[in-house]
Amino acid sequence: MKFDINSLGIVLALLGAALAAFGAGAGSAKGVGMGGEAAAGIITEDPSKFSKVLILQLLPGTQGIYGFLIAFITFTRIGVIGGDSDISFAKGLLYLFACLPMAIVGYASAIRQARASVASMGVLAKKPEAFGKSMLLPIMVETYAILALLVSILAIFGVSGLNI
Repeated sequence: MKFDINSLGIVLALLGAALAAFGAGAGSAKGVGMGGEAAAGIITEDPSKFSKVLILQLLPGTQGIYGFLIAFITFTRIGVIGGDSDISFAKGLLYLFACLPMAIVGYASAIRQARASVASMGVLAKKPEAFGKSMLLPIMVETYAILALLVSILAIFGVSGLNI
């Protein structure tokens, strides 16, 4: 059997999809865990704050959903889910790079959003009336996860349109 570099295209594309799901998912898992630890302390003191701390805990979980979405879109575009999965080396490499924004920014923003959520929980514990304002702090971090999601989506569809 002869080695053909183009047979690595699908491997690179799958690696990109896996990195997007893994990076963003790992960041979300860690972030939601951090939020859960802080939330547990707050509801031990005041169980009536459960719904508010739950919202703050769940915010870092969105990056994992975005990573899954990027992986799913990539799978459909490269033919793994219905279609032809004959991807050239160059195209596979481009898919890998297209998935990296979500993989990297998804991981980093989930951790940072968790830190902001934990800080917001501290505000909620001391000043429950400031919940709305404190919730905006971790939501601002979400902006960068959404931008990475959009960049990855646009790049994946851009790569799909190339004839290489």
